[in-house]
Amino acid sequence: MLDNFSQKSYVYAASARQMEGLDRGVIATKTSNGVYIGWRMFGTDSSKISFNVYRNGNKITSSPITSSTNYIDKGGNISSKYYIRPVINGVEEVASKTVSVSQNPYLNVPIQKPADGITPKGEKYTYSANDGSVGDVDGDGEYEIILKWDPSNSKDNSQSGYTGNVYLDAYKLNGTRLWRIDLGKNIRAGAHYTQFMVYDFDGDGKAEVACRTADGTKDGVGKYIGDSSKDYRNSSGYILSGPEYLTMFEGKTGKNLSTISFSPERGLVKDWGDTYGNRVDRFLGGVAYLDGVTPSLIMGRGYYEKSAITAYDFKNGKLTKRWNFTADGSQNSNYKGRGCHSLSIADVDKDGKDEVVYGAATIDDNGKGLYTTKFSHGDALHVGDLDPTRDGLEVFQVHESKSGPNATLRDAKTGNVLTSLKVGDIDCGRGLTADIDPRYPGEEMWAIGGVGLYSIKGQKISNSTPSINFAAWWDGDLSRELVDSNRIDKWDYNNNRTRNILTANGCSSNNTTKATPVLQADILGDWREEIIWKTDDSSALRIYSTTDVTNYRIYTLMHDSQYREAIASQNSAYNQPPHPSFFIGTDMKSVPTPNIYLTKSLKAHQ
Repeated sequence: MLDNFSQKSYVYAASARQMEGLDRGVIATKTSNGVYIGWRMFGTDSSKISFNVYRNGNKITSSPITSSTNYIDKGGNISSKYYIRPVINGVEEVASKTVSVSQNPYLNVPIQKPADGITPKGEKYTYSANDGSVGDVDGDGEYEIILKWDPSNSKDNSQSGYTGNVYLDAYKLNGTRLWRIDLGKNIRAGAHYTQFMVYDFDGDGKAEVACRTADGTKDGVGKYIGDSSKDYRNSSGYILSGPEYLTMFEGKTGKNLSTISFSPERGLVKDWGDTYGNRVDRFLGGVAYLDGVTPSLIMGRGYYEKSAITAYDFKNGKLTKRWNFTADGSQNSNYKGRGCHSLSIADVDKDGKDEVVYGAATIDDNGKGLYTTKFSHGDALHVGDLDPTRDGLEVFQVHESKSGPNATLRDAKTGNVLTSLKVGDIDCGRGLTADIDPRYPGEEMWAIGGVGLYSIKGQKISNSTPSINFAAWWDGDLSRELVDSNRIDKWDYNNNRTRNILTANGCSSNNTTKATPVLQADILGDWREEIIWKTDDSSALRIYSTTDVTNYRIYTLMHDSQYREAIASQNSAYNQPPHPSFFIGTDMKSVPTPNIYLTKSLKAHQ
């Protein structure tokens, strides 16, 4: 697949997975030494593909580029226009879209803030841009942004009080707003309440948007779901009665396509771990290829005294349940109390079908428990090929228990613990894995508590602890950089400290102490990742993209299904950075060829 790496064989299911067809995502950015141009390589591209770069209609590459998907044009300027043409067997293919040069290392996307509001108790609130996702909602090969607006009085589930309504917007990259969905007064605002999944669930080449709704939700064409006159908020602001729905919205218009009763059902509030409404409304969401071919929607509820997961399919315009898994005192009792504030989707047993990694437990593609560990709930979860020296995937998870290990690395297929970290007798809330030190094979791992940095084999390699938030592929090497607040930092392993390489001045992070971006994903340009931050006043989103040249050529990460699923679920509760199904790092030897088929012709979007 790649000129820089040998190909690696994996055992795949006979059928290919449905994946979105995209355009080349060409970007052009002014730099101090010319213009940086970057573009996508598709997961379906031939390993022999190469690329010519054109400026103002003239070819500027003396020979087709074979070893990367980026280029510096030293003769370019701010008025130049660029496109690229793939070359296969010496023949040029259809040209990409033509793009203009950006003066800044980001794309500015104007957004429209909702009006301020007042609660039933007379409390004023305002709005700011919050979590985002991407999907090609209109089938033109370019991603649109789905953005959640959070009111200033949004609440953690443990906090009482009224909140403002939650809104979902869809934006083209030029700032055109396609629609706005008002989730209404019967959906509370906060990190745990609304997990919105953006994906092409029915394979028509256009993404849909799915989330939990209620009486009074207004879709993107202005029609209400249920009875808009109902108000189920109690005097503490919680919503513990009334119907709950699951709605699949059309991505292009925001229209309600299918609405059914939400599962996992609320049932008795006390069954989830308290009586006032905290633990009953802890929701998670994801996308999984449960049949190995087409995507299903995953909705989870609870991770303490009771946990439940329901899988759905969306076919022929209708939502239908696929299976339900429940863990409480009467069934699957070993699985209760294992969930995280996020979930991961991965094919952990390499049978071609995805499993749901629900914290310290994993649910098989058929909705049956695959395994559970003896360890407790935690906040952070990472699943990937973290240790390329051993077969299969690994799971790194932190745990709240003060008596056992604070973090564990386990075999993703069996749950067997490979190594563990003991920070101290604390609630270990956060942890991260990434390849940030090239002197050690695989990724490094660390957690809060000042315990330092460890190799993936459990060897302590530094007393210093890097930032524990997000990690992204940004510069020209294969190590990952650290994303925290509105910064990107490089780990200086020789001096055991971070070095800043980008600060998004005028931008802010989301989710208070979590300090996460709107979204991190491979949205534009080559395989490296973009970071979306909101401006300080939430008048725009800025999509930052690297201008560092790299000599590594990898197909777009969005054509790796595990990475793509991680982008879909990134907005779920406590946001976590995405991980692909294969190892990317300094000692990388190979990349698997994805077994995928595309929902629409790429040539129409070149």
